[in-house]
Amino acid sequence: MFEQMIKTADSEEFDLVIEETRSRSNYWKDIWQYRELFFFLAWRDILVRYKQTVIGLAWSLLRPFLTMLVFTFIFGRLAKLPSGGVPYPILVYAAMLPWQFFSTSFTDASNSLIGNSNMLTKIYFPRIIIPTSTVIVNLVDFLISFVILIGLMFWFHFSAPWSILMLPLFLVQALLISLGSGFYVAAINVKYRDFKYIVPFVVQFGLYISPVGFSSNLIPEKWRLLYSLNPMVGVIDGFRWSITGDSKQMYMNGYYLSLTVTILFVLLGIWYFRKMERSFADII
Repeated sequence: MFEQMIKTADSEEFDLVIEETRSRSNYWKDIWQYRELFFFLAWRDILVRYKQTVIGLAWSLLRPFLTMLVFTFIFGRLAKLPSGGVPYPILVYAAMLPWQFFSTSFTDASNSLIGNSNMLTKIYFPRIIIPTSTVIVNLVDFLISFVILIGLMFWFHFSAPWSILMLPLFLVQALLISLGSGFYVAAINVKYRDFKYIVPFVVQFGLYISPVGFSSNLIPEKWRLLYSLNPMVGVIDGFRWSITGDSKQMYMNGYYLSLTVTILFVLLGIWYFRKMERSFADII
């Protein structure tokens, strides 16, 4: 009887089907299933950043504050650029908040896969969790830096307008820009290791072409729409409008263009990251 069952099993043909797109269809579900890993990576990065440091949390306050002082002296005192009746330190710091968040998130995300190369070659999980957790961690720095803005508003007796309630919306846009560009550069950095030397230059160049030390109102009207192709222009203008309540800080046509570019950044970043993700373990 047993021998007959073996012969029957041997005579039957079994088709082993490997579903190539199964992991793709379940990819976004896997992100939710691996949410504990996301929180672990984020918490680990927070501990590494602030544990056993000489300055500690003060660095998150000193960096934007010192930059604000330099920009205020150069653009406000020496160049005497107009501020629209807003204290120049507040005008500059309102731009420093989103710019520092973006620049730090972009830089950290670009190196995140290389820094976690051991994980990529040992276990399966949605790789997009790594740069995402890195960007989210920088929200802690943003909240710490926001304390200085509150102090500046008290110092200059500047009351917060109702538009400050819109600030989280522009923060979300800055978050999306950081994620979209971070996904793209992180994937490139795995394949081309020398790209990490280009990232600091891109960040530095972006600081010069973004209205951090000055108001975007100084840009000639005929160039403002083209200038808004830089998605951080819309974010910075949005922060300034939210914090100062000055409607002149918002150029709506430019903001809509900036928002469109932001969405394109996110879609392109996710598409390219997913395209390269399967080869990460082999390349790295």
